[in-house]
Amino acid sequence: MSSPHLLAVGGAHIDRRGRVSGTYVPGTSNPGTLSEEVGGVVFNALRNAVQRGVTASLLSVRGGDNAGEAVGRAIAEVGIADLSAVFLDRTTPSYTALLDPDGELIAGLADMGLYELALPKQVRRAKLREAVASADAVLCDANMPVSALETLLSVSEGRPVFAIAISPAKATRLAGLLPALSCLFMNGHEARALCAPKTPATVAEFASELGAKGLKRGVITAGGGPVTGFDEAGTFQITPPPARRIADVTGAGDALAGGTIAALMKGADLRAALREGMAAALLTVEAHAAVADLSGEAFAEALELVPEVNGEW
Repeated sequence: MSSPHLLAVGGAHIDRRGRVSGTYVPGTSNPGTLSEEVGGVVFNALRNAVQRGVTASLLSVRGGDNAGEAVGRAIAEVGIADLSAVFLDRTTPSYTALLDPDGELIAGLADMGLYELALPKQVRRAKLREAVASADAVLCDANMPVSALETLLSVSEGRPVFAIAISPAKATRLAGLLPALSCLFMNGHEARALCAPKTPATVAEFASELGAKGLKRGVITAGGGPVTGFDEAGTFQITPPPARRIADVTGAGDALAGGTIAALMKGADLRAALREGMAAALLTVEAHAAVADLSGEAFAEALELVPEVNGEW
């Protein structure tokens, strides 16, 4: 039996992480370390999904600089078909995060202008339609303008479309597209932005309001708190197990999305699929990289630590 194929459209760029050595002091120089790797929400999620048994292709955009060459090599190294466009006169997008000693985010800087400029053109080209024709599902993020997201959904031809909200500001681009999504991954701030003008007080109210707006399935994360999922069968929560060690929280949400999507594509329901996504997130938090090793034994051990649904309403 062949593996399901996931087509992703969105970010693959350079991620830089600066970790402060001691207490962060605003407005002054802070000692610390800086690391760099190829990342991006869609690319990270896709790499996790591939480790969990799907095949994949990626349509992104990058510059003709050394960073762009590094992105291209990283895509090839993990066996993902690269459908991306390269703009020789442009700079490859990047994201720079400043972290405290525990790996929590202090501030982030997103240099993503090329996505805004070039992705809308790419989703209108025949290459995308050809890629959709050979895919079982599509993954995107909210880095694209609304017009590009609308085009992507229109050419997906009834295939499941999974989306990642990215940020409260960009999540609102998905507000008018919720009925067309198979599942949306977001945090509480992004969920609140999508619920506007209403301001729900509880995560259950978030789920109810997003369902009323047409979203069929959704996952709402809360840092280290319970993860909420909802679908036509109801709303539920799963409490994440405590990390055995915290190395870096970067990429945990991407891992949760990638692991969950892979399980959904292989036939699991949202409750079982979300447990797999949470196992992937646990391994990511414990790793010094945005994408952890999800090999069989390590993943099985992590999955055993993730509890079953602990509340449903």
